[in-house]
Amino acid sequence: MIEHRFVEANGIRLHVAEAGTGLAVVLCHGWPETWYSWRHQIPALAEAGFRVLAPDMRGYGRSDRPEPIESYTQLHIVGDMVGLLDALEIKDAVIVGHDWGAPAAWHSTLMRPDRFRAVAGLSVPYRPRGKISAIDAFRRAGMETIYMMYFQPPGVAEAEFERDVTRALRRIYYSASGSLPQGKVWRAFVPEGKGLLDTTFDTDMPLPWLSADDLAEYVKDFSAGGFRGGLNWYRNLQRNWELMAPYAGAPIPQPSLFIAGARDGVIRMPGMRVTREELKPVLPGLRRSVLIEGAGHWVQQEAPSDVNALLVEFLQGL
Repeated sequence: MIEHRFVEANGIRLHVAEAGTGLAVVLCHGWPETWYSWRHQIPALAEAGFRVLAPDMRGYGRSDRPEPIESYTQLHIVGDMVGLLDALEIKDAVIVGHDWGAPAAWHSTLMRPDRFRAVAGLSVPYRPRGKISAIDAFRRAGMETIYMMYFQPPGVAEAEFERDVTRALRRIYYSASGSLPQGKVWRAFVPEGKGLLDTTFDTDMPLPWLSADDLAEYVKDFSAGGFRGGLNWYRNLQRNWELMAPYAGAPIPQPSLFIAGARDGVIRMPGMRVTREELKPVLPGLRRSVLIEGAGHWVQQEAPSDVNALLVEFLQGL
């Protein structure tokens, strides 16, 4: 049984889906998702003996959506996760994140080792702060049209996606998934005068891993709350790089796990390191790094049984 509650955390109100008892496990979703992206993991982890907490992250779903762009830095987000534990009087927890939720999990574990005893990241591997920001790296590489740059001007992507929320989410979910035919790849570079959705592919519902009812659940929340909150996470890429200067090159020593879909476009981006040998220098506590064949970006939804088994094995081995 999944229960829903609201807590006051770090000055905002967070909606949280919760189930189970035992060691606390916090699940952080990414873009454009909500707590619902963990619908397969919440009961599985609860049945395995853990207390599972899946918040709508800052700016999403039924959680608060502060207006200022600068209210969405990694410091705010880590503060939210610490505030969640404080509100529920939880001493420490394991934290798991997917997509943008992965940096939230990595940095929570990096900054507050007293509160987060272990970490698992899905899709986005841990990358310590480098010598230049992501924004500058894109410019130097001639990648000014990549989707993350398209998201920078406030209001542009919001207007595109909110014209037809169902169409926007359906195309984004399908295009980044392993359901694309072999040989077809989403290249998320936005030509001048076009929108991100012009680069995507369309499909009929349902998908093998996403029913029409699942899509409707996401559409309901994004229709009510809009896309601005989630897009503001991208608009802090430069600010995050500046704020993370004290942690430049810092490893995460706690026990860790990395999982991604083998067809995930994120792990093919320049500079991504995903093998155990590549990640060990920055994740000395890494237990496993696993690529799941056939799965794309939405790995915990596309391959829930595999992800659940890996998470339970990791948690039980702590």
